[in-house]
Amino acid sequence: MKDEKLLQDLRESDALLSGHFLLSSGLHSGQYIQCAKLLQYPERTARAANAIARHFVKKEIRCVVGPALGGIVIAYKVAEALGIRSIFGERQDQQMCLRRGFTVDKGEKVIVVEDVITTGKSVRELIDVLNSYGADVVGVASIIDRSKNAIDFGCEFFSLMALDIATYHENECPLCAEKIPVVKPGSRGIS
Repeated sequence: MKDEKLLQDLRESDALLSGHFLLSSGLHSGQYIQCAKLLQYPERTARAANAIARHFVKKEIRCVVGPALGGIVIAYKVAEALGIRSIFGERQDQQMCLRRGFTVDKGEKVIVVEDVITTGKSVRELIDVLNSYGADVVGVASIIDRSKNAIDFGCEFFSLMALDIATYHENECPLCAEKIPVVKPGSRGIS
């Protein structure tokens, strides 16, 4: 998938937001990518998922795992493209875990798929859970990488697009200094 087409899909889905946002990482930003807006369109979701699946098709993956909430839809569509199963991790008592009877086998080759990665916290927590089962985490994939740094997940990290979007700690945030109201979007927020 070409960057131009993905950017077009994001724009046409109204997934690129401007304002003052409190990210799930605790950082502040003037821009936010609400991939849920992209993922509401099956054709656009399939384009992104198929591009991720093509990257991993020869790796003998047996399961695609997404962190709730942002990774569930894209992980499912990647699994569909690969013809394998999909499960998701979620928080229970503030801890990432597999629930609902989901499990992975020792040595099972899995990839973790997320919509947007900023700090990689949820993905790292999910990798720890999968490692506790003895799974073989072959790779991590995302639609958008906004980390600005190469995150080391201990496996391959593949993203369809890297976006360099400024983030700030609250005490250094120019948007806070301008007293622009902050919104907490996303799966751990209110929107």
